[in-house]
Formats: sequence, C-alpha cells, structure tokens
Amino acid sequence: MIKKSSERETEVRKNMRGGTGEITVRHYFKPEEIKARTRLCSELILPPGTSIGVHDHVDEDEIYIIQKGRGIMTDGGKEFPVAAGDAILTGQGASHSIRNAGNEDLVVTAVIIKY
Repeated sequence: MIKKSSERETEVRKNMRGGTGEITVRHYFKPEEIKARTRLCSELILPPGTSIGVHDHVDEDEIYIIQKGRGIMTDGGKEFPVAAGDAILTGQGASHSIRNAGNEDLVVTAVIIKY
C-alpha cells in the first residue's frame, strides 16, 4: 500500500497525554490499515514550547525517530537531549515524555506496537 502525503489524515491534539500546547498528528497509516498489532504509525509535530506528557506503555513498545529539531526526552525518570537522527525505544511499562527544547518544530515519527 502506498499512501501519498496528501492522503494522510491529520488531527490536532491539545495537551497530549497531559503535556502542553497543541501537537499535530499526521497518520502514515491508521491501525486498521496494518495487519500487525499496531496502535500508532504517525508523524508528530511539536511546535517550540510544546510537549507530550509523561505516560507509560504496558504490553506495548513505542519507537520514536527524531526527524527534525531537538528536544528533551524523559525515559524511566531520566532526562536526556535528543536531536534529528536519534531513535528511542521505550515500553515494557516504562514511562516517558518528550518536549520541544528548540526554536523550530520537533518532528518525530512514532510507532506503537502491541505485544
């Protein structure tokens, strides 16, 4: 299946997972389009100053791939900087959050896979 950029569904989520501001979610594929047990396959756009709040993943893994910008990732209670090209894997009940720490949009590919 090929999905052109113009065909992707977009939504805006306010205070995502208890975070700040409005995050744009551009779905590459919706869960019902993927046969594997996937809950999310999307591009997340975090404008400067926005964040996704602390949340955990029980019985699933989440992969973040930083496409553009820089941010601060909290994973398992520890903070560390992330930037374009970095990849993060979290799950197995661990909590995490991310915030845009830069002056440009933080663009993240996010995939959530269920066990």
